[in-house]
Amino acid sequence: MNRSGVPEPNIAYAPKHYRCNRAESSLELDGRVDKPFWDAAEWTEDFVDIEGDLRPRPAKRTRVKMLWDDDCFYFAAELIEDQIWATLTERDSVIFYDNDFEIFIDPDGDSHNYYEFEINALNTVWDLLLVKPYRDGGPPVNGWDIAGLRTAIHIDGELNNPLADNRKWTLEVAMPWAALKECAYEKRPPLPGEFWRINFSRVEWRTEVQDGKYRKVMNPQTGKPYPEDNWVWSPMGIVNMHYPELWGYVVFAGQEEAGAQPFELPPDERIKWELRKLYYRQRNYYETQGAFCGEAGKLMGDGEWSMEPAVEVTRGLFQISAPSADGTAMYHIREDGLLWKEPME
Repeated sequence: MNRSGVPEPNIAYAPKHYRCNRAESSLELDGRVDKPFWDAAEWTEDFVDIEGDLRPRPAKRTRVKMLWDDDCFYFAAELIEDQIWATLTERDSVIFYDNDFEIFIDPDGDSHNYYEFEINALNTVWDLLLVKPYRDGGPPVNGWDIAGLRTAIHIDGELNNPLADNRKWTLEVAMPWAALKECAYEKRPPLPGEFWRINFSRVEWRTEVQDGKYRKVMNPQTGKPYPEDNWVWSPMGIVNMHYPELWGYVVFAGQEEAGAQPFELPPDERIKWELRKLYYRQRNYYETQGAFCGEAGKLMGDGEWSMEPAVEVTRGLFQISAPSADGTAMYHIREDGLLWKEPME
């Protein structure tokens, strides 16, 4: 039973989107992103702070490319950096204790059963599956691995050498669909025109040079390192990546669809977001009142809504429902954050 509150992100709903083209050749991974394979892909927008416009823009540029084919989902990232360092060498270490790059993938967009991937400049990776977000009880499955994963790093400078002329580090990742489809709709890879919910994060620690080595800058008041910066593709409005409903939309294009019409948010995605807002408020209502609210109007408050939800509650459970935009199905969300769709009878 989930009785704790859930912070509501301070952001308007406008996730980034990206049209992922088909790869036109095979990929030989070496970490370089300036080779012909990646010519078929556009760069994403530069990363912003995880809280979006509430915080200054990052001082160092980060951007990503994506491609796909029948076998794999491909990622390339460029991280501008004058301090290139890493320490962790064991797979499934907590990689964000180093500066790192992270990929988050929710194939079916229900906010449950999603993937997290982290990599540092030593090409050490941490891949895990989240049964639920931490706010809903988790747990993370650290023993889950992306079978057939391939990764490579290229360093434009020198690793762990503050005296080097460091400019950036880049990476390539190939994730087989055979592993990713486990949590996907119908247990299959995407079809052209479908989208998955995806986001990226770059963790950046404040460092200084001591005795010729990089060291995290310590806060003298706490005796611990200053908090890391989190720079992302699609801003979250909260310092927490585990809100999959706020990740970006990656649309998989067919071979003939490269450069096709711009992405438009489907009306049902707006309905799902509004249900999610009521989920936040229902959880927060319970934390303060000791019971769930049975009146939709109390949860909705002022403002414009595109739906008329129905609320059902028991002592420890709730379900909020609303029809799809075309009236052919119902969307539901419950106390642990799972959101699903049922056809109308």
